[in-house]
Amino acid sequence: MTAAELQQATKALAAMFACFPQSALTDVDAQLRGYLGAVREAELADLTAAIQRFVRGEVKGGNAQFCPSSAQLCIEVRERRLMRELMERRAGQVTATRVAG
Repeated sequence: MTAAELQQATKALAAMFACFPQSALTDVDAQLRGYLGAVREAELADLTAAIQRFVRGEVKGGNAQFCPSSAQLCIEVRERRLMRELMERRAGQVTATRVAG
């Protein structure tokens, strides 16, 4: 991620943390650094899509009462990447079919 994307990712993660109950003992800065470290290789679009799905309670196997772990978030980020790539491939095939046809 670029510096600007990291800033946006930080805001998205902070918004996610605000949607779920946090312990008074939670070191939010350390938590944020840990999550950013876990997702630093991800595309921002995939990260924000994953965060939205957790906040909306759309992730199967996710506990809608608690913030996902960094590992759970990374799993969903990978799922969002796969879905995005599939959709891009399909869009490319449709375009190629229209050009050829």
